[in-house]
Amino acid sequence: MRGVYVDRRDHFEGVNKRSFRGALMRLLEQEYKVLGSRRVLEMVADDVESLQSEYFPPQDRIQPGMVCWVTTKRTARKPSFGKRTEDYETVTVYLPLVTEEDVEKRVYVRDGDINRHYERCRERDMATMIRLIYRTWDQWGMISQAELAVLMNRSLTTIRRYVAEYEALHPEEALPLKGYVLDQGSRPTHKGIILTLYEQGVDPLDIGRLTNHTLDAVDRYIKSYSRVKRLRGKGFDRHEIKQVTGLGLKTVDQYIQIVKQFEAEIQTKQKKSQKPPGRTQKAKLQKATQEVTEKSKPKKTKSKKTIKKG
Repeated sequence: MRGVYVDRRDHFEGVNKRSFRGALMRLLEQEYKVLGSRRVLEMVADDVESLQSEYFPPQDRIQPGMVCWVTTKRTARKPSFGKRTEDYETVTVYLPLVTEEDVEKRVYVRDGDINRHYERCRERDMATMIRLIYRTWDQWGMISQAELAVLMNRSLTTIRRYVAEYEALHPEEALPLKGYVLDQGSRPTHKGIILTLYEQGVDPLDIGRLTNHTLDAVDRYIKSYSRVKRLRGKGFDRHEIKQVTGLGLKTVDQYIQIVKQFEAEIQTKQKKSQKPPGRTQKAKLQKATQEVTEKSKPKKTKSKKTIKKG
């Protein structure tokens, strides 16, 4: 249809302005008396609106059995002294708390004794725990053991026991838990795995990929470990190493423990390589010894016989 298009923005523009963003800008201006340019208020409103969409996502994002959870972002660094939990950068993740496989495992169950039921329950819990840990990591998050206890409705002691059991079954695997990645606590789990791979000659890039660590974190571990190892070889004690390196005493003890472990392994390998000679080796050794002994003996000179004249 032909005609003249007239700008009627003044009639309908107010419809879009009656939104959450507009109400927020009006609240900042009138109630909180935030002074500034209109552009600054618009930027603040945009940030608050993005936070709202992050913390209150639309329902079509969440499938049955999934849970929306806010956790620490992977970009966070090792916390400094006095850092609060709310100071960490966060990320919203969507975790499969209950899957169809979980339901199937509960439907098809064979009758058995009480111990067998307990083992199945533990296996289900461990599978759920590992799934939550890695799905959080895949979405640039780091979940803690306390968060797992809340999500799975288990005590923190139970979660710690599950983690210890899984690590015992998979010693080469480093779980990307928040406390491990940020080097919190006294357990040198990630340090031990990283430095073991380093002593085995694995490239730092591959170490970071295998242990879910950045290259900077791997280099930092290796550098600190090498300094402690070198100073210990020069006869420094733990307190002197602490003063020279600036590391904490607990961290120094962890590195010394790892150094001792590798020293013991090297000594064991050297003892195994120095095997006692076998029968054939003994025979060759005796023969060579006899030859050397015979060569070293002085040669006997033949005496000339005198002929008596008749």
